[in-house]
Amino acid sequence: MRVIARLDIKNENVIKGINFEGLRVVGKPNILAKKYYREGADELIYSDCVASLYGRNNLEKLVESATKDIFIPITVAGGIRSEKDADLLMKNGSDKLAINTELFKNKNIGKSLIKKYGSQSILLSVQAKKISKTSWEAYINFGRDKTNIDVMEWVKEMSQHNFGELLLTSIDADGISSGFDVELYESVCKIINIPIIACGGFGKLSHIKELKKYANIDGISISKALHYEKIKISEIKDFIKKIDV
Repeated sequence: MRVIARLDIKNENVIKGINFEGLRVVGKPNILAKKYYREGADELIYSDCVASLYGRNNLEKLVESATKDIFIPITVAGGIRSEKDADLLMKNGSDKLAINTELFKNKNIGKSLIKKYGSQSILLSVQAKKISKTSWEAYINFGRDKTNIDVMEWVKEMSQHNFGELLLTSIDADGISSGFDVELYESVCKIINIPIIACGGFGKLSHIKELKKYANIDGISISKALHYEKIKISEIKDFIKKIDV
């Protein structure tokens, strides 16, 4: 199970909130990225959380700067609307791209990027909000806007496009630190067989064990616990090794 540090970026700052709201500045992207790289993160996610709202992605310069000192995969999410946007990010050092909002306007953007860069480089990103014990609605624009589309139906449809991974974020669990939405990941694992990155809810090591009990997860994406130095990446990795035995 990979340990992935997630940086939600607004303008020049890393921000963090609860359920994608009440966002606070917690640091500078490349300072935090270097710190997490040195501490042993397997990957990084740079997410421009206002990109889709403003119709742009501003991360290419940040990524270009980061890759001078960081030698683990970097995924960029937010505001990728075209091959031109994707090319700019890839040329500046992104290893992978995660697509969400634009897919709801143009379902073929994923297919065309996969054809160009290979499925290992293109992730399906889904932001899920619980509407009942067994159903979730897909959201876009960094959890701001509802789509009226069922997450399970959407994931099933999109997984046929051969995305390399699914970055699945629970809006309800985000920033709460009280555990992953286990039912969400368990349900998705039953309908697709691509690697899943669980995002939202990590607060303590036992949350990983609980998630692993019910869902076959390939990676966990963590932000708040790292930004506020509640735990070290080495502790998380040591724990995962123990429960993987």
